[in-house]
Amino acid sequence: MNRTFNSTFILVVLCLAALAESACAGPKTKGHLFIIGGGHRSKEMMRQFVDLAGGTNARVVVLPNASGEPDTAGMEMAEEFRSYGVASADWILMTREQAMNEASTKRLDGATGVYFTGGDQSRLTAVIAGTPVHRKLRRLYLDGAVVGGTSAGAAVMSKIMITGNELLNKDTANAYISLKKGNIETADGLGFLDGVIIDQHFVRRKRHNRLVSLVLENPKLIGIGIDEATAIIVNPDNTFRVTGTGSVIVYDARNARSVRAVESGNLAGYHLAMSILVDGDRYFMASGSTSPKKK
Repeated sequence: MNRTFNSTFILVVLCLAALAESACAGPKTKGHLFIIGGGHRSKEMMRQFVDLAGGTNARVVVLPNASGEPDTAGMEMAEEFRSYGVASADWILMTREQAMNEASTKRLDGATGVYFTGGDQSRLTAVIAGTPVHRKLRRLYLDGAVVGGTSAGAAVMSKIMITGNELLNKDTANAYISLKKGNIETADGLGFLDGVIIDQHFVRRKRHNRLVSLVLENPKLIGIGIDEATAIIVNPDNTFRVTGTGSVIVYDARNARSVRAVESGNLAGYHLAMSILVDGDRYFMASGSTSPKKK
């Protein structure tokens, strides 16, 4: 009897723990993220975005606030989407004041795809972050829309966002030359993807040092560096697939040992996991395991 009772009690505890973990994980999304590392976007890549948004029935909204010339960037990107045959492709440029107005969210009604252009990610978050428009974008994603972006539009996807600035190294001709605590500046991103830090133009611009630094400072987060002409498609099951001609580098310190900053400020740690993924490879973010493309 005691043995049966103990088994039943343990089973109940495990079930309650599983339910609690599920509740803490937050709402389950039905949407996808389409995160491009910058550079060239092939037609084949962008058609995958359009397919996720509903193909010819898609309604895509472009938000070009990150760009230094947002009117031009918005107009050109909307035209590009129309060239892929989508039913509706528009661009919206708004101020912080407009984004704070609940009425502005109606401009996003019915959107099945949202796209952030490149530029300076801080320009975009300065307008959108923490506003009713931001909440509307998150709701669209949860309800099934695809949310994508390139370069700066990729950086904003994670909760912790790389701004591009260094705090300790002031030599702009020699960027990211150390692994030092407190050197890489971050800010709050739009947080569509939790538990990670996104970096872009990764291999092309040799940004390994800055992402490794942030992963060592935030060992519970995985670092995903996406090269140019390459994207990750994040699925509702917390996996992503690589598409494009470049590489995606993943740094994972969740099971690393002795992760620390020493007196000099240098960062250190043992047994960090590193994965180098290419077109068609799949990554399981919860476990850190990979699945190569089937031949």
